[in-house]
Amino acid sequence: MSLLSVRNIGKSFRTYHSEWQRFARWFGLSIKPSEEHWVLRHADFDVYPSDAIGIIGKNGAGKSTLLKIITGTLKPTEGQVIANGRIAAILELGMGFNLELTGRQNVRHTAGLMGLTAEQIEQAMPNIVAFADIGEYFDEPMRIYSSGMHARVAFSVATAFRPEVLIIDEALSVGDAAFQRKCFRKIEVFQAKGTALLLVSHDVETIKKTCNKALYIDSGKIVDFGDTKIVCDKYERILFGAKKLEVKKNIEVSLAGYDKSLTAQSETSYGNNKAQIHDCWIQGENNEKVNIVETGSQLIWCFDVTFNVDVSQPYYNMQVKTNEGIVLFGVNSDFLNYKSKPVLAGTVVKIKFNFVNHLAPGIYFLNCGVKELNHKNDEKFLHRRVDAAILKVIASDGSSASRGIVDLDAKLSILLCDESGNEIDVF
Repeated sequence: MSLLSVRNIGKSFRTYHSEWQRFARWFGLSIKPSEEHWVLRHADFDVYPSDAIGIIGKNGAGKSTLLKIITGTLKPTEGQVIANGRIAAILELGMGFNLELTGRQNVRHTAGLMGLTAEQIEQAMPNIVAFADIGEYFDEPMRIYSSGMHARVAFSVATAFRPEVLIIDEALSVGDAAFQRKCFRKIEVFQAKGTALLLVSHDVETIKKTCNKALYIDSGKIVDFGDTKIVCDKYERILFGAKKLEVKKNIEVSLAGYDKSLTAQSETSYGNNKAQIHDCWIQGENNEKVNIVETGSQLIWCFDVTFNVDVSQPYYNMQVKTNEGIVLFGVNSDFLNYKSKPVLAGTVVKIKFNFVNHLAPGIYFLNCGVKELNHKNDEKFLHRRVDAAILKVIASDGSSASRGIVDLDAKLSILLCDESGNEIDVF
């Protein structure tokens, strides 16, 4: 059964010769408007549990109008929306907040409008405060908040209780990378329990990485709906195909090194407590501690493990993930032909994974873990740390990546050919 059914939704804005005519329409009198502008027409689709649907289209295409109709903040001119469960939405940044009230007061008001009781709100308040993580500002008027702080409070209250459908309209784009990852982790947990996500973003790459379906809207009509890559590729062909593009490499002005503020707010850990990963860090080519690096650099992912009990076959692993939680690379020590050695309780070992950074400029997260193979040939984590460190990659002078998530060190050759296709000279 679908969580949400959108059936032939349409929205028009009408102009009348007088306000009396508009007033008469409210009572069902048939009065033709002087002008009628349809911003959305014949929208029809279904949303199922755990769906992640990216909504794409140019400015003014009708994306936000569609979301407002789904959430009930805007009444459709035609069609209907059938919802089977609670919908939580973060639409226009700060929408519904009273800027003269504090964050705490706005949480109470907003949560109340979401249908939560006063008791439920107070029970959830400590978790909302902790997730927003804006410190003393939570009890200050929201007019002094930055856009990122608005986003933190909005997301925290919207996800205080798991909704059946979560709608986000560009709201996370203003948050810092660590908070964005924290939000995506919470979304992942919700989706594992059946929550569907509707995400509006102008960043097509984010849609491709986050969503399993895409909805392309243009001029108020659904152009395509289906597989994310197919729909996004179609959108980009239409958007860019007839235009001459000037592509410039975006070289970020920043120095490689270590930034203490780059700490992962989304870190979680688990295991059976037979071992403990008590420190982890990234080293650069000169063995210095780094978290801001250039493309193409040599890196070492290090972590110290203390064993609390005797372990006969320990294995070690690492992963690199995107801000959205997609695994880009993962490896275990056994895959690298490491022959496991038994360790005694109290032993401390330092693990070092050396690798070449072929990542394109962006923000990435690193995991680390230690596990053992038991007598049933099952691998159990003794300890695992997820999102243990943030890696910020900036473009080097020799970087070839203008977009995407990896730098494949591309080289360009253009050759002059004769009529038979034989290469003559460098062109």
